[in-house]
Amino acid sequence: MNCVSFDAFRTLHLPDVRYIKPEHMFRHRAEIEAADWVLFPQYWQVNALVFGLKKRIFPSLSSYLIGHDKVQMTRAFHMLVPSHTPWTLIEPNDPQNADRVWDQMALPFVAKIPKSSMGQGVFLIENRAGWNAYLAQTPVIYTQELLPIDRDLRLVVVGGQLVAGFWRCQSHNGFHNNLSRGGSVDAETPLPQAAIDLALKVAQELEIDHAGFDVAMVDGYPYLLEFNRLFGNTGLQGLSQKVSAAIQAHLQAANDHDDDDDDPKDPTPPLPIAV
Repeated sequence: MNCVSFDAFRTLHLPDVRYIKPEHMFRHRAEIEAADWVLFPQYWQVNALVFGLKKRIFPSLSSYLIGHDKVQMTRAFHMLVPSHTPWTLIEPNDPQNADRVWDQMALPFVAKIPKSSMGQGVFLIENRAGWNAYLAQTPVIYTQELLPIDRDLRLVVVGGQLVAGFWRCQSHNGFHNNLSRGGSVDAETPLPQAAIDLALKVAQELEIDHAGFDVAMVDGYPYLLEFNRLFGNTGLQGLSQKVSAAIQAHLQAANDHDDDDDDPKDPTPPLPIAV
């Protein structure tokens, strides 16, 4: 299996992968066309690769399109699993909408900048001053109810399989659970099956094949917060190697399936034998 990668770090443990710098994509068209898979392109490359060269990419096109910002992601969640999605208001950022959202949300609530990650651009709104500070930083109003939790789950799903999972406990510096914002890992407490089932269902239905799903548990009921197409590998020892092995298995299985589909079939069924 011949693969081209645009992310050397995330494909370090994969065999038979040729790394190309993203900015050199057009210089290496022949190598890209000859590849079975194109791995981890940057978002700006996706249209040229998928629609221009008709290449198979990993992560999937759905992972890129839905995971590009929280607005698209949340709308997909609302359509697929509305009862597992926290109450969310999304509006253009103008004074009229800002006042309407402020009047509807009960304090405290969460506000997010749609294109952000690693806990950046996530605010706990407790008063009007915090609300105004948030409005000054975001092009779109994205607000969500504050769930009564002090931890959430990170569930890593690759190729339809749960690769790893752990609890992310709230940092001492605020309400963030992200490891990059001071959160800590609890790998001992069991993972709720309801959360696992939810993440796997959403991954399958939305065709998300490489993601870290963040799930909150409230009285045993799972709420899907978001997923990260490019999740960190620092939560558990050996996570990077486990993810690489899952990627390799997923790509090979897809390749084998395509090879089976290409096998010539005899279009003429055998004649029945007279008895």
